[in-house]
Amino acid sequence: MSRILVVDDEPYLADLVSTALTYEGFETATAATGAAAVAMTASFRPDLIVLDVMLPDVLGTEVCRRIRATGAEVPVVFLTARDATEDKIGGLTVGGDDYVTKPFSLEELIARIRAVLRRTKPAEPESGLLGFEDLVIDEDAYEVRRDGVLLDLTPTEFKLLRFLVANAGRVVTKRQILDHVWEYDFGGNDGVVQTYISYLRRKVDAVDPPLIHTVPRVGYVLRLPREA
Repeated sequence: MSRILVVDDEPYLADLVSTALTYEGFETATAATGAAAVAMTASFRPDLIVLDVMLPDVLGTEVCRRIRATGAEVPVVFLTARDATEDKIGGLTVGGDDYVTKPFSLEELIARIRAVLRRTKPAEPESGLLGFEDLVIDEDAYEVRRDGVLLDLTPTEFKLLRFLVANAGRVVTKRQILDHVWEYDFGGNDGVVQTYISYLRRKVDAVDPPLIHTVPRVGYVLRLPREA
């Protein structure tokens, strides 16, 4: 679970962003001033900071400089009402990783946060194999087998199944799937997720027991069927 520090002096906005991130599976904390942000970076040790540029005590760019001066390499996504090119360049120059202009949609902000985390997190050692029950993904060979039978998956189906297996037992939303499989700049909608889930079911669940399950109005989960 990635930890996100939300820094904004507008309580409503900070709470709204924090609540949305918590719903998406992040651990969150908030700060209303630059001084509090620097202190909480040391104590909370966030994996990413959402940082408003206009704070009551100091500019967000200066907060970023102070955090960098402590040796912390935590990525920063700036929030600002300014959209001038020089302001964006200034924010990125001091160590920011992305720049979101107010007003923004929560979906866009969350997608950008995920994208920055993917770019900046250290690569995990490759294990080669990932599996659940009799389903085995061989990432080195780019193969998937169910009960020993090789499944013919497209690259998108492979990526989607890998995401489901990596989150086995945990319900993932359509938006989370879009963010991880197609990434935030994909121009499609939730319907494409339902379509590809149906493709996967025809191949993965061709034998019993079925592993891919729908959670109505929430999303999908990879697990064994629940007993009646």
